[in-house]
Formats: sequence, C-alpha cells, structure tokens
Amino acid sequence: MRPRQLATYVAYRYLGEAMARVPEPVAWAAAQVVGAVLARRDALPRQMAERHIRHVLAWDSPAVEPDDELVARWARRCFAEYARYWMEGARLPGVPTADVLARMLIVEGYEHLRDAMAAGRGVVMALPHVGSWEWGGAYLAADGYPMLSVAELIDPPQLFSYFIEQRRAIGLDIVPLDGDSGGAVLNALRAGRLVGLLCDRDIMGTGVAVTFFGETTTFAAGPATVALRTGATLVAATVYSGPGPFHLGVISPPLDTSRTGRMRVDVARVTQDLAATFEGFIARNPEQWHVFQPEWPSDLDGGAGPAG
Repeated sequence: MRPRQLATYVAYRYLGEAMARVPEPVAWAAAQVVGAVLARRDALPRQMAERHIRHVLAWDSPAVEPDDELVARWARRCFAEYARYWMEGARLPGVPTADVLARMLIVEGYEHLRDAMAAGRGVVMALPHVGSWEWGGAYLAADGYPMLSVAELIDPPQLFSYFIEQRRAIGLDIVPLDGDSGGAVLNALRAGRLVGLLCDRDIMGTGVAVTFFGETTTFAAGPATVALRTGATLVAATVYSGPGPFHLGVISPPLDTSRTGRMRVDVARVTQDLAATFEGFIARNPEQWHVFQPEWPSDLDGGAGPAG
C-alpha cells in the first residue's frame, strides 16, 4: 500500500475496532468529536454538504432563499450524523440480535416487503445514502429477510475487505461491484431473495437522467432495469437514525414496473419515480443524507469526500 492508502486503512480499521470495544457512551462521544473535526477540516466535502443542503431546503420551501448560516448549521449536522453512521457500523457486528430488533422502533410500510417476499418473485429494495442502511440490513436479516447487496470497490483493497467482513458479520450478503455482480443479483432474485441496491449516486457514470430536487442529474439504472427484466417487486426504503440510539425504517409501496414501451423508456420512468421517492425520504431528515461527493452537474467544481 502507498503511504496515504496505508494511513486511510489504519484510520478506518483500527479506529473502528476501538469504537467497537469501548463502552457505547464513549463511542458516541468520540464519534461526535470526529464529526466536528471533519466539519471544520475537510473543506471540499463541507462545500458539497452545504450545496446539497441548499438544494433540499430550496426544494422544500421554494418561496424562501436558504440563509447561509442556516445552511452551514445543517451541514455541520450532516457530519455529526455521518460520524454516528460510521460509529454504529463499526459496532454493529457486536450488537446482540435482540438489541438490533429492539432498537428499530418501527418500520413504516413493512407490509409491502412482507407481501412482496411472499409472492416469491424476489424484491429489489432501492436505497439512498440516508441514515444507516446497514442497521436496516441487520434488522432484516434478524427478522428472516437476509439481503444481498452490491458494494462499490474502494482503495486500498484491504480496507474494502474489512468493510465486507463487517457487513457480512451482521447478516448482509455482499458482492463487489464488478463484472460478476449482475449475475449474482439475478441469481438471488430468481431464488426469491431480497436485493438491496444503493442508487442515489451514479458511481459508474452510466445512469439515466432524472430531475432530483429541481435539477437534472443521473441515477444508477440498476434497480429499475433489474426489476423490469425479472419481474421482481421494486420498493424504495431508508432507515433513519434516532431518536437517541433507536432507528426508524420506511418502505414505500411497490413502484409501478409494468412494461409500457421500450425498455429504455420504462427504465427512465421508473428511475424518475425512485428519484421522487428519495426526495421525500431526504427532505424528511436532510442532515442524514451522507453524500459528500458531487451529486449534480453544478457540483463538479467541488471535490470528493467520505462515502456513505
């Protein structure tokens, strides 16, 4: 590993292991310190957070221009919530199953998932980088719905392997985003399984255009494409952190994936429906949207930061 990669690996792995070993109140306090440091130090990710918060606030209240200080306060909260997300992810493998279940206060719309799974055609669960999707995955695994998910490859490979180990330890079945991931997703759906796909970032740069918080961008086309091709049910879902150590899940009703025309047209329609659903999810708790990279073309003069 190059020196910078080694430093990143050591920071994430060993600080994460420390978070898992100390008492939970100590881990919470340490995470808030980390979040405050990130908010002050990482100028480019902070700029992205402020731009994204401004988008959400302007969309939610179009008659009011977001105040700069208000936007800055919301952005600082984004880093605090990201630190919580990271701390909880580090601790999750050691959390007893009973606690995972008990700390999910409610899952709004859980009946949509149960009904879809009972139909036996498989379910595609489209997820935004909001709150703690890993906690939701651990909850679903504990409740009898283990989820297969596709993970973005990151450098160094040792850090990617560590993240995969952590997520498999909580009941998630993880495959890397590569040439074989599509086949793994299709096989899982043919077996009637649940597949979770994060799609509010177009990582591969091959997505479809959507209007998202009033500006055109691209979303990953995977969830819509897979659902349309396989007949699997498509739902959108998210898991919010809080209040306190608890969580709240939300699952949308099934999206309309009926074939109405050319495949490309249907994929665009369904992906736009997902974008609209994600707008509602994010506007509900914008500080929990963990995207610190450019999301819209107007962000491209910014930079990259930590991934959710």
